[in-house]
Amino acid sequence: MLETSVRVLRLLSLLQQRREWPGAELAERLAVTGRTVRNDVDRLRQLGYQVDAGTGPGGGYRLGSGSALPPLVLDDDEAVAVAVGLRAAAAGTVAGIEEASLRALTKLERTLPKRLRPQVDALKNATVSAAAGGPVVDRDTLTRLAAAAHGHERVRFTYAAHSGAATERDVEPHTLVYTGRRWYLLAWDTARGDWRTFRADRITVLPPGGPPQRFVPREAPGGDAAAHVLRGVATAPFRYRARVRFAAPAAVVAERTTPTSSRVTALTADSCEMETGTDSLTDLITYLTGFDVPFTAVEPPELRDLLRTLAERYRAAAAP
Repeated sequence: MLETSVRVLRLLSLLQQRREWPGAELAERLAVTGRTVRNDVDRLRQLGYQVDAGTGPGGGYRLGSGSALPPLVLDDDEAVAVAVGLRAAAAGTVAGIEEASLRALTKLERTLPKRLRPQVDALKNATVSAAAGGPVVDRDTLTRLAAAAHGHERVRFTYAAHSGAATERDVEPHTLVYTGRRWYLLAWDTARGDWRTFRADRITVLPPGGPPQRFVPREAPGGDAAAHVLRGVATAPFRYRARVRFAAPAAVVAERTTPTSSRVTALTADSCEMETGTDSLTDLITYLTGFDVPFTAVEPPELRDLLRTLAERYRAAAAP
């Protein structure tokens, strides 16, 4: 005979598999008596599940609509991770989930075992976020875009450019990419016949003009949606797009950059190339010098010209 707690979870699983179960069949599946089935149904009701029972010889059980979420069984590491994640979500970049995150966090902290509370309290009291706040994205916008991407349905929206000008787009959504500060949508723009990356906080989804228009999903550029978005984010908003080669391993250079500011690609075991963007070549040179690693400017030509000018200026300054 199954242990009571395991049996109750098994009963819940059976009730979720089909619309209705005769009591005798449930008893046979669980290898218990009909009375035990009735007792286990009562336990589920005490946990907040709506289990309807039919009367008479042919009566059975069904899981009613609107049942509560099943209780979670978390190990220690999972419980701490969920607590930390909920706290971050409460101060995150998605509008509409802050209050729900705080409520869920409060429930979790109240039920944490005593042995875990010091860990969660230490993380809460001894840490502070210094991350730059990103633009807030409407929760409904994210969920509608995610549902369209998952269901392979085209979506229409207005998009506000950096200049403030708004355009209407019809796209095949592929992937939502979160960089830690902003949400981006990678999509195939049907009017332009090419991939485009959109900031989700600038999207206003429009109501569908008719039945859903499905599409056959395309492979992301280069086979990696996140890499494509990050490459564009690192260079697109700036006046200059720069490529620089370093005489150092990619891991060494990557440690001093962020995915949203630069893209580092290994060339050999001891060399790599970085793509980045800037509005000031002088500031970029100062930044590159701080790496304290030999480098070669690949593009733009203006970067190489400025390096030559500065080299002559520094040589003159070092003369006796």
